[in-house]
Amino acid sequence: MGILIALLVFSFLIFFHELGHFLAARYFGVHVEVFSIGFGKRILTKKFGATEWSFSMIPLGGYVRMKGQDDANPEVKSYDEDSYNSKTPFQRIIISIAGPFANFLLAFLLYLLVSSIGVPTPLANVGKFIENSPAVEAGIQLEDSITNIDGKPIKYWKEIGESLGQSDQSHQITILRDNKYIDLTITPKLLETKNIFQEDEKRYLIGISPNPNKVESIPYGLNDGLIFAYEQTQHASLYILKSLQKLISGLIPLENLGGVVGIVDTTSKISQMGLVTVLMFAALISVNLGVINLLPIPALDGGHIMFHLYELITKKPANEDIMLKLTLLGWSILLSLMLLGLYNDINRLLG
Repeated sequence: MGILIALLVFSFLIFFHELGHFLAARYFGVHVEVFSIGFGKRILTKKFGATEWSFSMIPLGGYVRMKGQDDANPEVKSYDEDSYNSKTPFQRIIISIAGPFANFLLAFLLYLLVSSIGVPTPLANVGKFIENSPAVEAGIQLEDSITNIDGKPIKYWKEIGESLGQSDQSHQITILRDNKYIDLTITPKLLETKNIFQEDEKRYLIGISPNPNKVESIPYGLNDGLIFAYEQTQHASLYILKSLQKLISGLIPLENLGGVVGIVDTTSKISQMGLVTVLMFAALISVNLGVINLLPIPALDGGHIMFHLYELITKKPANEDIMLKLTLLGWSILLSLMLLGLYNDINRLLG
């Protein structure tokens, strides 16, 4: 059941991406020949209007084939009025960017939906210690709830960091333990920890982590929900960009690169954790698809945008021979990364 949910989620994200291309193409009068979810042999096809809507054998992607456009052979072109190549470079840029934009929009809408259902928010309850940390020295125990810092009421975990800041200044805190309030003094220390990329860094901490069993679901109003959705979409985008930067620079080992199989497997496991968790993960993957497709690699949307920008600036199309060679290079890079991701996924699945 989990695998089926994972495939449905992934197919929906791909559908939304390709729908962005489709709607932009139709807006500019481009004939869309095929709208396919999946690659390879088409196993189910239905024609609506002038477009063939298909499900293909390999459900790990999708494509929109427009008249006059063929990624496999950029030399195949048509200049009919309803063809892709008859449109201005600016119009083609909009068509190319519409897919990634649709993914960012979908992520925003998913986060907005989560905000209306209820955002899982950790309470200020202690679930784990760092050895020899200020929290241990001050006498804090597991499952203590921090209720006050320097006279400011505390309920949620994020408020602890906001109140303590990044300094070695001493703080007066109040904890709730066994229905009794206890006042303590605590001084953060410069401790070595790992960031989200598993890199060592030093920060002023008191050495505690939240209790995963103490979480409250908080529904947001429309205004707060819009802010939450925007901030989460922005945060996810920056996280993926930083991950790519660290992967390219070698700070993140290539063994950490995952593929579609890993995404499906993770989605399958997450599907057992509730609707909100699935929506949050789907939003993250949607942002991932948007960012990846904007990379300036021929055969990706970013590669198309790069060629169209060249034509827009120079007032002449890119050399077809160079485009073909760069496109083949782009496909080689993508295929290599897909195979590496598949290899890593299989290794992880096998333990």
